Amino acid sequence: MEKIKNYIGGEFTDPSSGRYIENFNPSRGAAYSLVAGSNENDVKLAFAAAQAAQPAWAALHVEERARYLRALSEAILEQLDELARAESIDNGKPIRLSRSLDIPRSAKNLRFFADAITQFHGEFFRDDSSTSAVTYSPLGVVATISPWNLPLYLLTWKIAPALAAGNAVIAKPSEVTPYTAFMLAKIARDVGFPAGVLNIVHGEGADVGAALVKHPGIKAISFTGSTATGRQIAQMAAGDFKKYSLEMGGKNPNIIFADCDFEKALETTMRSTFANQGQICLCGSRILIEKEIYEKFRDGLVERAKALRLGDPLNDSTEQGAVVSEPHMKKILHYIELAKKEGGKILCGGERAILPGELKNGYFIQPTLIEGLKPNSSCNQDEIFGPVATLIPFENENEAIEIANGTRYGLSASLWSNDVSRCDRVANALNAGVVWINSWMVRDLRTPFGGVKESGVGREGGELALRFFSEVKTISRPNGQGQSKA
Repeated sequence: MEKIKNYIGGEFTDPSSGRYIENFNPSRGAAYSLVAGSNENDVKLAFAAAQAAQPAWAALHVEERARYLRALSEAILEQLDELARAESIDNGKPIRLSRSLDIPRSAKNLRFFADAITQFHGEFFRDDSSTSAVTYSPLGVVATISPWNLPLYLLTWKIAPALAAGNAVIAKPSEVTPYTAFMLAKIARDVGFPAGVLNIVHGEGADVGAALVKHPGIKAISFTGSTATGRQIAQMAAGDFKKYSLEMGGKNPNIIFADCDFEKALETTMRSTFANQGQICLCGSRILIEKEIYEKFRDGLVERAKALRLGDPLNDSTEQGAVVSEPHMKKILHYIELAKKEGGKILCGGERAILPGELKNGYFIQPTLIEGLKPNSSCNQDEIFGPVATLIPFENENEAIEIANGTRYGLSASLWSNDVSRCDRVANALNAGVVWINSWMVRDLRTPFGGVKESGVGREGGELALRFFSEVKTISRPNGQGQSKA
């Protein structure tokens, strides 16, 4: 089987231990490649390469750094079909999603920050007695840890601002979905990215992730993943006063009021519930429906969920692929069984789907909708992260807000109503970092992204991302001091 190697100092290298981990195709339930099982020694090698390369990279004019990022973006689009296929094989998602969202957005991330860095400047402040300048400079060597659900999309979302700001990067992709990161390394080499500026180290979190967080020379950690792992990172980084940004779990509500545009709300709720098999941190896994339309909306959801086409992720007609791994499939099925014990009624799905032929061992789960659970039940409180959603009726606006805010998470929410005043009231009352009104997954990359409570610390996107990856300094001098000598 092909070996997915580390990319350190511009070269592809075996892990120092010689250990490789099986990498599974989730739609087949079988290993198809091997990924480097790296450890602390490989992190040290990557740091040495990054540290050596960073000063020259930081010294480049921003337009030159932007040129490298644009070249990487353009090369991704040139290999869109190959990357989309690889992402679907590695992750299990339908290729129609990889081709239309994951890979184009990966290229857009790089292009966006290539443009943004050219407009990122310091500030000046003047009062009666002094003038102060605020400057931004690179931190040095930084680390990014990205998840398995949107592998290339979220990897580029992190490395783009870090590189644009003049840092050298050590990136750790998920060991569950490493293949497009491996391809990105090849692309970076082919477009002539300076050796050591971007390093990719593969391996398990306990080995590579922990070594990155603990390394004294790494100045910042940008992480997307589970709340449990994020908590560990915060605890490890705190002692070294290391900068960190954590984008973590969610238990997002979709709030459907009776005066909504019914068909649009129904169509978008289906997409926001089951896109990528529900494996997007922004998916709405709690569907709150005003009682006046509860039965009609429920029945419409169930009908559409039953009609979703499960199949080979590489088939253009497939709407639901496989979940990412066997352990994750078992976790999802465990919560479905728990829902039954907690008094939930399975409206559709609720079981592993066994597909014919070479897909028979794949990790497929039927799209599942559940009603009858209390808001404080486990399945309404814990992040399941799969093609599973609960339906909850509510009486009025205040009850909807109380239920929506009644979890330890606060990443995103969407609400549906044609009452503008209500939309404003509810949006401002929701404890969430992102709120969509009569829409879902609308992203302007200039805006901050992140959550509250156990969903996150810090924000990504736009200038905030560039500031996170920068050291800030204020330089103040008295007014009237005159000009410096040439």
